[in-house]
Amino acid sequence: MKKISILWILTFILSGHGLAQSRKLFLHAYLHVGNGEVLPSAAVGVEGDEIILVKNSLAYSYDREDWDTIIELRGKHMYPGFVAPNSTLGLTEIDAVRATRDFDEVGTFNPHVRAQIAYNAESDVISTVRSNGVLLIQATPRGGFISGTSAIMEVYGWNWEDATVVANDGIHVNWPADMQGGGWWAEPKDKKVNEKYAAQKQELERFFRAARAYAATDTGKKEEDPRYEAMRRCFKGEKRVFFHADNVRQLLDIIEFSKELELSFPVIVGGYESYLVARRLKDAGIPVMLNRTHSLPENEDDPVDLPYKLPYLLQQEGVKFCLQNAGDMEAMNARNLPFQAGTAMAYGLSEEQAVRSISLSACEILGIEKNYGTVEQGKKAMFFVSEGNALDMRSNEVLFCVSEGQIRSVKNRQWELYIRYTKKYRDQQPR
Repeated sequence: MKKISILWILTFILSGHGLAQSRKLFLHAYLHVGNGEVLPSAAVGVEGDEIILVKNSLAYSYDREDWDTIIELRGKHMYPGFVAPNSTLGLTEIDAVRATRDFDEVGTFNPHVRAQIAYNAESDVISTVRSNGVLLIQATPRGGFISGTSAIMEVYGWNWEDATVVANDGIHVNWPADMQGGGWWAEPKDKKVNEKYAAQKQELERFFRAARAYAATDTGKKEEDPRYEAMRRCFKGEKRVFFHADNVRQLLDIIEFSKELELSFPVIVGGYESYLVARRLKDAGIPVMLNRTHSLPENEDDPVDLPYKLPYLLQQEGVKFCLQNAGDMEAMNARNLPFQAGTAMAYGLSEEQAVRSISLSACEILGIEKNYGTVEQGKKAMFFVSEGNALDMRSNEVLFCVSEGQIRSVKNRQWELYIRYTKKYRDQQPR
């Protein structure tokens, strides 16, 4: 057994080494469990890739010989790995270069298109995101009425197979828009009703009904339809259906649609006006992946701070929700996910509710809460240690991550360039 300091760890892992001892004890960190609880001074034990111990370190007496390594974290914050749902992270590298964008396939109904095999585990963008504690990604396709099937991936992995947590967790449906038009803040334009909404909704309904009929039959020796095969598990309660929609009319139609087709796990993605039908969503048991809080209001008569308050409004109504970051430059901006939770905290959520919105709540909505989302005994060892509050950009400084039980570096190309040029110009200063 050896007891080591945080400085030793940083020096060791930043030199390119890992820390692979099987039994590690992390002591005296301020632990944000992820479920709303905190331990001001925690003892967290890890064996292999599993958390085997979580206790109050002030009341825990340990035998040093039981641990290969004891790591002192007094004054540091520990968090469960944050989750980036509904993201093209890993599916795009440079938005302006078409060859690096692998998330939007040709076609209208593509449930069989799998994001998992397009995931780039060596993405430089991913390395900048894990520097802020994002350790799980729901890699999600885009385009069409049904974009494809997402996958839940780790940010550390040799390749897409190694990084996979859940291969095909759900299909993504872009519900027809009930309104069209509108400009942006510098050139506002009026919105108008989408006159094709009813026809587009019927087209989507027909596809789902055909897929349900297909799922109810055994194809046997008949030729399989890959599109319907990809949806078979949605009707058996084994796969989620993520409906991307924002407006009240869309949300109400999705509630009725999900009930009629007996979908076990529908999820709203976006949900800008979900607070207006919160009771209906709660009664239907449909969770919401909320739009990024760092946004402008979508309607002229909306309060200017509405995007900031949406998490609090849903929290008050008892609707299960998490935060996500879809939108412009979403891959690179996924690193700001903790700060979006911090904004939600400033507008009504408690600190631990904000932490939950990007950890356990996201995992519950994705169906992986059994192994991820909190720092608790029996779960996978996936957490990180920060110098200060991870939800505040002024104090967030992630020191290292633990992924599948292994202590990992959070250095990235931006960090390397900072060190390189700091040294260059420091050395050039006159003495």
